[in-house]
Amino acid sequence: MNLLLEKYQLVDDIYTFKSKDKNFIKIQKFYNKNPFPNYEINDDRLSILKKGNQNLLVKNLKNKIGLNKSILEVGSGTCQLSNYMAIGTNNKIYALDATLESLKLGLEFTKKNKINNVFFVNGNIFDDIFKHESFDYILCNGVLHHTGNTVKAFEQIIKYLKKDGYIVLGLYNKLGRIRTNVRRFLYKILGKKIVFILDPVIRELRKNPQINKNKIDAWLQDQYEHPIEDQHFMDEVLQLFKKNNIKFVSSIPNMNSNIYNSEDLFVDQDIGPYFIRIFKQFLMNFQKYGAEGGLFVIIGKKCV
Repeated sequence: MNLLLEKYQLVDDIYTFKSKDKNFIKIQKFYNKNPFPNYEINDDRLSILKKGNQNLLVKNLKNKIGLNKSILEVGSGTCQLSNYMAIGTNNKIYALDATLESLKLGLEFTKKNKINNVFFVNGNIFDDIFKHESFDYILCNGVLHHTGNTVKAFEQIIKYLKKDGYIVLGLYNKLGRIRTNVRRFLYKILGKKIVFILDPVIRELRKNPQINKNKIDAWLQDQYEHPIEDQHFMDEVLQLFKKNNIKFVSSIPNMNSNIYNSEDLFVDQDIGPYFIRIFKQFLMNFQKYGAEGGLFVIIGKKCV
């Protein structure tokens, strides 16, 4: 079943929706230079599976989804997550991104690795692209804060989610991104050599002598040069969920007094007092979340 609205052009096996929006064109140009996050030179089915299985959220998400589902990844970039979700399943996965060059890399990977259940879509997040209430899951990680209007973008993509469907939303946190904000400030003054020293992701990538240099450039560009970036408190997202009839399920980090995050992220979590929520967001700076960009994840379920 085709879940797309019938106003696309098929360009090199990519469903393409034209847009003249200024921010859309700006993002296209930005990521055409260094598609994000890009692939490593020797990536194949096994390496993508291995990396996905090492990520607790991603692994649990795939297990939760199971089979015979429709999945939309919004802001898929070079489509590693979409391809991981496709391998070994019969799910239909639609990868939506603003950048044609990123989608081409994802498409090339599927062809080389004989993955036939990912559909690539190039279009503007603010436009009507898919039939409403078509998807069981929407994955949108590290995307809406680059649109220039997080609220409007969220309200658009949530139209595509079925009743009782889940959305997995990742956004930069105002408190959790302090370390990156400091590095961004130093980068503007001292250049990229300083972040080669201070950024833990770049340090880890550079340890691999066979690493694709474009992967380092893509991370550097995305974290330190992006022309559009917003940051949000968790409570902003809770209000956004409430306004759009999305029930809060869980978050990473959690928003209560529990020290550890639950391994089952689709079991309802409690929301702690306001001071606990603020503390947990600030604490991100001393954990892996803050070191790697201050991204927090909230999972919600559509009620209406």
